[in-house]
Amino acid sequence: MTPDEGQAALDKLRADIDELDLKLLELFNARAQVVEAIGDIKRVAAIPIYEPKREELVFQNVLTHNHGPLPDDAVRRLYERIIDEMRTLQRERMRRAQAQTETQPQTTQQTEGGKR
Repeated sequence: MTPDEGQAALDKLRADIDELDLKLLELFNARAQVVEAIGDIKRVAAIPIYEPKREELVFQNVLTHNHGPLPDDAVRRLYERIIDEMRTLQRERMRRAQAQTETQPQTTQQTEGGKR
């Protein structure tokens, strides 16, 4: 393989990586939307964000289906990071919702007070 042929092969593979990265990004954001819905339910039902048993089920699910070439410990580390970021997303969303809830009663009371 010549250097030019090598570079052409690398360019093709890097284009494949770029395309896969965009697909991963789309999937991460789709996962985040589901996580936001879960967080909304947890907030209303007063269920804790951190559920270690559920996280272990996620790890078991992905590790059971991992056929490489990534080793299981690498997959677990990736999912630990993904789950951590999703938990952060839920916390931030809950915090914003709580802040809105705290300001709404004042607005509602002022509106109701004006109607009487």
